Amino acid sequence: MKIDRLIGILSLLLQKEKVTAPELAERFEVSRRTINRDIEALCRAGIPIVTSQGQNGGISVMEGYKIDRTLLTSAEMQEILAGLRGLDSVSGNGRAAQLMEKLSAGASTLMPGAQNILIDLSSWYKEALAPRIELVREGMDQHRLLSFCYYAPGGESRRTIEPYYLIFRWSSWYVWGYCRTREDYRLFKLNRMEEPVLGEPFEGRSALLPDLENERIFPGGIRVKALFEPDCKWRLVEEFGAGCFEEQEDGRLLFHADYTDAESLLSWMLTFRDRAELLEPRELRDELRRELERAAVRYREG
Repeated sequence: MKIDRLIGILSLLLQKEKVTAPELAERFEVSRRTINRDIEALCRAGIPIVTSQGQNGGISVMEGYKIDRTLLTSAEMQEILAGLRGLDSVSGNGRAAQLMEKLSAGASTLMPGAQNILIDLSSWYKEALAPRIELVREGMDQHRLLSFCYYAPGGESRRTIEPYYLIFRWSSWYVWGYCRTREDYRLFKLNRMEEPVLGEPFEGRSALLPDLENERIFPGGIRVKALFEPDCKWRLVEEFGAGCFEEQEDGRLLFHADYTDAESLLSWMLTFRDRAELLEPRELRDELRRELERAAVRYREG
């Protein structure tokens, strides 16, 4: 990507007294003409770059500008590198690692000691996710339609979208785009996508930023009351926080919370097996009992 290359060129110029256009072209695997255009772009951005001809000629940053080489504090550099490591954990293409190398080279004074912030955005599905993330990024960069088979609670369907944002939230990766099928903006989870392919170019529109507030995506509305055995405390704290329950005299935990939808609540309760009892809403308690009875019949028949 051009912005990565521009940052890399500027980083090298700040670290070295002088570099040549052929060296930059080889380093970034582009033509000398492309490097010349990049240097012009940096000049237009206000970076005082000078070039000199002859045997010892080359490209450099004006000496007075080198007094403040980085404009970054140690803490800022640490955070930038931590974010790049996080991207590298899922990208699979090495671009973030290359950019980390460029930023960290010669900057030991900015980064004393070991790197102590580690971010891993990968998942059990890293091998399948990495090519999908790359495909989505390519579609966004080139303004090309993205088509895929999508699996949702309501069934599977073939979708074609204009991809605008790649998002990591709620421990998962999503793409936000304009769905040509629904004629509206939608959020799609990458793990539920199959057979993604890029199509023809599309005319970019002023894409709406996704509203990803938890209350907007997970509106709640179901008041839940349940009893949990004491050994479930760690899960309740992890998923809802320490204030979600009241410890009873017998040690059991009286749980209160808002939940998003009935199906998710029933599935969640079943993960506790016999260590939990749903008290309210009453109609969902009855539905859970019927589910358990149907499961018991199936296992008896088996």
